[in-house]
Parts: sequence; C-alpha cells; structure tokens
Amino acid sequence: MKPKLLVVNDSKMMHKMYEVMLREYPLVYATDGRIALDRLAEHQDIQVMLLDLNMPGMNGVELIERLDRRNGLRILVIAKQGEEADVARAIELGAHAVITLPFHAEELNDAIAQLT
Repeated sequence: MKPKLLVVNDSKMMHKMYEVMLREYPLVYATDGRIALDRLAEHQDIQVMLLDLNMPGMNGVELIERLDRRNGLRILVIAKQGEEADVARAIELGAHAVITLPFHAEELNDAIAQLT
C-alpha cells in the first residue's frame, strides 16, 4: 500500500500536477502551513509531506519549526532556484530530502520511495 502524502503548496496548478504525477498515492492538500497543521491533526496516517517553502501566511520553514515531531513523518522540500538559504534552514530544522523544480515524475517518485 502506498503511503499517504500531504502536499503543502499555495499553487492550485501544483496541486493538479501532483494529482497527475502521484495518482497511485492517497493525497491530502494544504495551501499554507496553518492548514497543513490542521491536515496533519486530521490525518494521523500521513507519512510524507511535500513542502513548498515560499507560501503566504505560514511558510514552509515556519511550518517545520512548529511541527509536532510525529514518528515517521518525512519531509520532502520542493525548492525553487534561489531558495538555498531557506532550504539550508529547512534541513537544519529536520527536513529529510530536497528536490528542485523543475523535476520529472520519476525523480519525484524516486525521492518519495527513498523516504518510505
């Protein structure tokens, strides 16, 4: 059985892209860090979070800072060029892996597989 994924991204277009690329996974969506915290509380079985760093409201780094360190939750940062400082901070705070945009579906699936 595929792990449940939480997609945290403020772009509806990115949500659609993940829907296509990750159709074999159960997906839960959030558009900012605050909503992501709510989704994690509602879905205790989420195993991997795909996390955008640059979002309005609570951004990705702030979300990682506020996370309750649940057993087994793995964080895959989805980074853009120019976000190196935020990526470094996310890793320092406990992110497990990083993939940089643009990426192919195979790269994303491989990154998720390595985390689960």
